[in-house]
This record gives sequence, structure tokens and C-alpha cells, in this order.
Amino acid sequence: MEKENVPQDKGNLTKNNLKELLYATDENGDYTTTLSSGWEPKTIALSNSIDDINERIADAKQQVVNGEVSPICYYMEVNKMDLTILASYVGLWKWRVKRHFKPNIFAKLNDRTLQKYADAFEISVQELKNIKTD
Repeated sequence: MEKENVPQDKGNLTKNNLKELLYATDENGDYTTTLSSGWEPKTIALSNSIDDINERIADAKQQVVNGEVSPICYYMEVNKMDLTILASYVGLWKWRVKRHFKPNIFAKLNDRTLQKYADAFEISVQELKNIKTD
């Protein structure tokens, strides 16, 4: 893409006065860097992804409220983690972390294990045990 044709659409980046660094060709055909404020298709895709993430967070929160899963599932979604990432952060096997998703197992976890999760999510143990339901 030529430097003068780099899209400058309004999007998520313009809200915060941010620009994205892109490569384009200059008038001599050489690659150079240039800034873009956004590109509509990319903005739409990003917006859709954010909507999906927010929906997954809301679903996880509702499952916690319904007693179907432990708060670990909710905070995992809030922090955009998956089972593998969370397991590596807390230093436990994936099957053990998955087992901690069960509310009855979560209720029996010791303070040391709860602290590992709280540290991974950068919250207190108290926040981990009691998510805000409003």
C-alpha cells in the first residue's frame, strides 16, 4: 500500500488519540513506516471481539451467581486467560485448576491456593471469594 493511501478512518484508536504504526511504500517504492488512525474493517472486527469477550464475562458471572461454577471462571474471563495460561500463572496442573472451577471444591481450597489465584488475577482473596453481583 502506498503511504498516501494508508487508511485514516475513525475507530477505537482515535478515541484515545492513538495511532497504529504501519508499513507502506513511499513515492520511490521503498518501504517506510507511517501512522494510521484506523481502518473501518479492522475497527468492526475489534469491536466484535470486544463484544464477544464482554458476553463471555457476563455469562461467567451469571454462572457464578447461579452456583454452577466458582469465581475462578469469572476472573479467568475478566483477565482474558484460558485454562493453560491460568494454570501456568498459579503453578498447578490444568486438571487441578479445572477441578477448582467446581463451587464445592473451590469452597474447600486453603488460603495458600486462594492466594495464588488472587495474585494471578491481581485482586485480594476476599474479592476472589465474593464477586460483585451488581
